[in-house]
Amino acid sequence: MKDYLSTSFGNDTVTTDQRKKLIRSVFKRVANRYDLMNDIMSMGIHRLWKWRFIREIKTTSGRFIVDLAGGTGDIAKGLISPGKTLCIVDPSIEMMLVAKNRLGSNSNYIASDAQNLPFEDNSVDIVTISFGIRNVTDINLALNEINRVLKPGGAFYCLEFSRPVFWLRPFYNAWSRVVIPRLGAWVSKNPDAYHYLIESITKFPSQKEMLSIIQNANFSDVSYTNLSLGIACIHRANKSN
Repeated sequence: MKDYLSTSFGNDTVTTDQRKKLIRSVFKRVANRYDLMNDIMSMGIHRLWKWRFIREIKTTSGRFIVDLAGGTGDIAKGLISPGKTLCIVDPSIEMMLVAKNRLGSNSNYIASDAQNLPFEDNSVDIVTISFGIRNVTDINLALNEINRVLKPGGAFYCLEFSRPVFWLRPFYNAWSRVVIPRLGAWVSKNPDAYHYLIESITKFPSQKEMLSIIQNANFSDVSYTNLSLGIACIHRANKSN
């Protein structure tokens, strides 16, 4: 998995630096229509997944929340609450501009990626990432950074695409490989961007593989919950005390 993340862009083999630049190019081009495309391609279901994700996060105590790959701010918007400090971290300035127009001063905005977080050790109560961890170059490094900045006992939540149940996979794969790129091309005028996004989904670790990866990053209480028969999945964990 590490080799894929560091040297692959869709079906192409690239260098680590090339991968970073290509991914940033994708989100720069689709930023203004990203939410619309997600609505069209998921038939709105992504909003239900995110509602469930936000609802669970809000049951966790903590004043300082960092939303990694926070993009257009749809997760952060649901986490705004009196007495809490919210920070969106994303390498795409274009995506964060959409978030800033949406949230204004209700959030802080930092241009950085999950592998190099600009926070002190043991300083963050909750770290979230939604449909973004598959876009990092090295998941292990990102998880180590998340663990570093979390306070002891702090919570990590990750919402990501995953592996649907076996009988659904043929239909889901056909939808992903045939319908989604065409819809993406029609709405965004950037078909290559959505070919990459689909490849990143299909090559992402399964639920159990991801659970093991998080455990190996020295998290405790690691678990997951499938959404929509495994099409998406919420992973959760805590930093050991």
